[in-house]
Amino acid sequence: MWGGRFQKGTDALTDDFNSSISFDARLYKQDILGSIAHAKMLGKQRIIPQEDADLIVKTLKEILADIESGSIAFSVEMEDIHMNVEAILTERIGDAGKKLHTGRSRNDQVATDMRLYVKDICADMAELIKKFANTLMDLAEANTTTIMPGYTHLQRAQPITFAHHLMAYVEMLKRDLIRFKQASDMADSLPLGAGALATTTYPLDRYFVSQELGFSSVCLNSLDAVSDRDFCLDFLEAVSVLMMHLSRLAEETVLWSSSEFHFITLDDAFSTGSSIMPQKKNPDIAELVRGKTGRTYGDLTALLTVMKGLPLAYNKDMQEDKEPVFDAYDTAKICLVTFDKMMATVKVNKEEMHEAAAGGFSNATDAADWLVKQGVPFRDAHAIVGKLVFYCLEHKKSLNALTLEEYQAIDPVFDDSIYKAIDLKTCVNQRDIIGGPAKSTVDRAIAISRSFFKKQ
Repeated sequence: MWGGRFQKGTDALTDDFNSSISFDARLYKQDILGSIAHAKMLGKQRIIPQEDADLIVKTLKEILADIESGSIAFSVEMEDIHMNVEAILTERIGDAGKKLHTGRSRNDQVATDMRLYVKDICADMAELIKKFANTLMDLAEANTTTIMPGYTHLQRAQPITFAHHLMAYVEMLKRDLIRFKQASDMADSLPLGAGALATTTYPLDRYFVSQELGFSSVCLNSLDAVSDRDFCLDFLEAVSVLMMHLSRLAEETVLWSSSEFHFITLDDAFSTGSSIMPQKKNPDIAELVRGKTGRTYGDLTALLTVMKGLPLAYNKDMQEDKEPVFDAYDTAKICLVTFDKMMATVKVNKEEMHEAAAGGFSNATDAADWLVKQGVPFRDAHAIVGKLVFYCLEHKKSLNALTLEEYQAIDPVFDDSIYKAIDLKTCVNQRDIIGGPAKSTVDRAIAISRSFFKKQ
């Protein structure tokens, strides 16, 4: 493709090192769609004969079908997906195929391919997120009265419900969905027509091409158009935050499924055993999600590092944008799909959750609140309940198990109504302000969230 300037061929090692077809082959659809739109525009603008444009479009559609049927093998010698497609086109229709590249460079071509690809995978990630969110909401709806301890510092803190806990992750997934929409928006501007860096003297109709390809706007600066990879970074950042959220849930899944917690039981289909210890049932899926999170962070850091020192406009370094994006997408997708199926089959051990909430003084704050309602200043109430907890620890009792005489020995203000106040159901369901764990508010949160995801 540049033989006129060079007097000798490139070394085979240079071909291998320079080639990107081994990984950018997956851009074939975006590349061909971009070329079809470009060819239509070239014909419309009479830059090339209309009959040539029509033949190019027809043949490109045939090539796309052949690639998807698996009947085309790409060549390393052609270096990348763009030259492979163009070579196949020219082989099939001769000189007419050579006219396709009129008015464009591989620089604006690859930028267009990547923007189309990022838009496509953002849409795919959005659908996977919505599916996973609905799985979590299904599980939440089945557990709006399943009481468990809420934690701070991984210490039992206050009683909540399993539904309320799950809905915290649904809120995270809402933000993830918004981030992928923002990443898609950042990719939604057409660079084709920017040329290598300074556009072209041909009368291109960039707005026509943008409409053909579904872009909402065109890039207004040719230098930025070919050298911008912010949209890739935005996608990688969205993946990284999503994976952080999945990793947090994975960590809790590991804890909850352990013998020490036994809050949930994982389905055998999503667990593994040990090669030496016959009793083991390991949460490998959750552990792998947790581990693969670091991999996606690496993808983001890699591309940030590639881009940080590049002068305008295009540099070959930017070929390194593809593998991090591809890897992060593949990794996040398999994690979401597998985690979704695993959570859909989880068995919730309700009695163990309730027992943990009852035995960890998670209702201590409610005892203090009861005292406040009797006119005791909160700081004094805090100290009184602290003494109660200390007494319980010494005598191996829970707050619910103390007699009224034991309560009144700590402070005479206590009466029989303390027992209802510290009942776990009361503790949960009296917290019925929006955002709280009461069944009524969690039901409302689920309904609001279902509506949110339906509208996206």
